[in-house]
Formats: sequence, structure tokens, C-alpha cells
Amino acid sequence: DRLTSRTKLLESLDCFRRDADTGRQMEALDAYTQRAVDIVTSGSVADALDTNKEDPKIIERYGKGGESFLRARRLVETGVRVVGFNWGSWDTHSGNFDRLRTQLPRLDQHLSALLEDLYQRGLDQDVSVVVWGEFGRTPRVNNNKGGRDHWYGVSMCVLAGGGMKTGQVIGSSTKNAEQPQDRPVHMQQVFATLYHNMGIDVASTTIKDPSGRPQYLVDHRAPIHELI
Repeated sequence: DRLTSRTKLLESLDCFRRDADTGRQMEALDAYTQRAVDIVTSGSVADALDTNKEDPKIIERYGKGGESFLRARRLVETGVRVVGFNWGSWDTHSGNFDRLRTQLPRLDQHLSALLEDLYQRGLDQDVSVVVWGEFGRTPRVNNNKGGRDHWYGVSMCVLAGGGMKTGQVIGSSTKNAEQPQDRPVHMQQVFATLYHNMGIDVASTTIKDPSGRPQYLVDHRAPIHELI
């Protein structure tokens, strides 16, 4: 009932945009929305979310707190095209080192279990995995009980699967991680790489905005060539 009411609300709100939709993008959006609703209501998604139906040995491999990683693999097998979720608390303005001593080993277990699972099931060529946050953390520890604050100057991400050439580190930072140094990678290049893995050519693909003007998907349209 809640899903139905939300779908109807979405349809009513979209009506306000149709008059300005010269590119007829809303018609395409309607089709995608209906496909998404069909997936959610099919029952297969509910089964995928129920980790009690998984092999106990695999559940143990993922470990306590790894349910989101396991559900992601199960959803992909169900046919869900893109899966995203948040895990952990990384906003370490205080207690940075104490918190990460516990959290990093858990992430290592959950993520390695997911990647191992994908490879064993032959999904490593088809499924791209990206792990990252919004930004980095300050190179210097603050005065607020050993914390690190927001730092937009440099960040990092982990990419795996997707038929990419993995097992390498691309780019580096200055000594204290203040700024990118050798081979800087723009965050939009990560998106360009993921689009490439999905078979979308960002160099030529455009979508029309509500006024009918074509817009590229990203401004930095070169995938990370070391991975391709």
C-alpha cells in the first residue's frame, strides 16, 4: 500500500514537469519507473533481501554486519541493475583511530567476502564494485579528541570487478595526503569508467534537459584508461 501511494504521488508530481518536457524524457522515465516497480513487487526482490535463505557458511564468511554486502550480491543475481548502500560511520571528527581500529577490519571482511563471492559465481566480469565516500579527511588530527575533519582536496576509492584491470594503485598524493600529486583522477572519471563498464559511451551519449538541450552525462568523459 505504501509503495502504491508513493508511486501515485510520483506520478502526480511528474505532471508539473510534462509541459516543459520538449524532449519527451518523461515518457521514458515512466517506462523505467514501471520496470522498477515491477521488480520490487515481483517477490524476487523480497526473497533476495531475506538472507535467512542463504547458505549458513556463506553468511558466516560475510560476518556480523555484512548483511548489506550479501544482499547486494543476491539482488544482482535477481536482476537488479544497480545496488547502492551506506555502511559504517566514517565522519570521525573525534575518536578517529579508536573507531577505525574496529571498523576497518570489519569492512575488510565484508568486502573481501563480496568480491570472493562474485568471482566464484562468475560475476566478476559483469559486476562493478565501487567503494568510496564523499571526501577525504584532514591530514592533521584536530584538537577534538583525536579526530579528523572534512577534506575535499584529496580522496580515494576502491574499484573492483567489471572486467577491469585490478590489482593496481592509480595516482598518489603529497606526503601528508593534502593534495593529489602524480596521475590525479577526477571523481567524474570514476563515473565515466562505471558507465563504460555498463556499455554506455559517455563521449557521445547525451540526454535532453527539460528545455530540449542535449547534455553530456559527465564533464570529464575519459574513463580511467589504466582500468580499461
